[in-house]
Amino acid sequence: MTDVRKAAKVAKATEIAETQKNSPILEFQDLSFAYESRPVLEGVNLFVGPREFASIVGPNGGGKTTLLKLALGLLTPSGGRVLLFGTSPEESRHRVGYTPQHALFDRAFPISVLEVVLTGRLRNRAWGGYTKEDLEAARQALEQVRLYDLERRPFRALSGGQRQRVLIARGLCGNPELLLLDEPTANVDPDTGEQILHILEELNKSMAILLVSHDVGFVSSVVRSVICVNRQVVMHPTQELSGAHLQDLYGENYRVVRHDKHHHSSLASACCFSGEEPHA
Repeated sequence: MTDVRKAAKVAKATEIAETQKNSPILEFQDLSFAYESRPVLEGVNLFVGPREFASIVGPNGGGKTTLLKLALGLLTPSGGRVLLFGTSPEESRHRVGYTPQHALFDRAFPISVLEVVLTGRLRNRAWGGYTKEDLEAARQALEQVRLYDLERRPFRALSGGQRQRVLIARGLCGNPELLLLDEPTANVDPDTGEQILHILEELNKSMAILLVSHDVGFVSSVVRSVICVNRQVVMHPTQELSGAHLQDLYGENYRVVRHDKHHHSSLASACCFSGEEPHA
């Protein structure tokens, strides 16, 4: 191969790598979704790039968790399509980590922290037990969430915040390029919530992160974008999100709870939600 051909090949490879680096990792194209006959999402066009760090916010029943499930291919759109890493979610979801809001483990069941994290490797197992590679991945994930020394502790013996970090480690166990989290700071105290956000901020250096949250002001200290979901979807840079946007999103019946300890943004660390009390 001549030097000219070698140089052309290198240039082409560099061009492809640069294109892939800047290509959306998650796309919703004119997407709609309905549960039976009830519309939940309509006309959604959303593009998420590599290393994005965004919070998904909106009123209860607005479609936040539905958006995550569509991204994972757990639900099928009524119209439009979802592209995950340029292909269908079914083909690419092995590149995604997912942390649900609630653990599906019976707290009375005698399972260790390490064993919980290892369940994040089950999709890589056609049969047989866990490999040395699985164990190394699980321990690395526990180190990432700062719980490496608790691998042998019973899951039921952990605090709520520690359990949430274990579930995040389970999502990390497959070495994802995109991490999806449903209310990772719900039902934990503000200090624990801050620990979780700092962990996610560090993880964002190597992966894109989308998290569902009611607490707009709290997460705005770290996320770069806010995805507002209430049947339709609009993405704002965090610094451009205003009280007027939240009023439009939540409507007249919304409340603001201030976190006096945290004053990170122009939102005055406000947790906004409709109705009497936030819930999933």
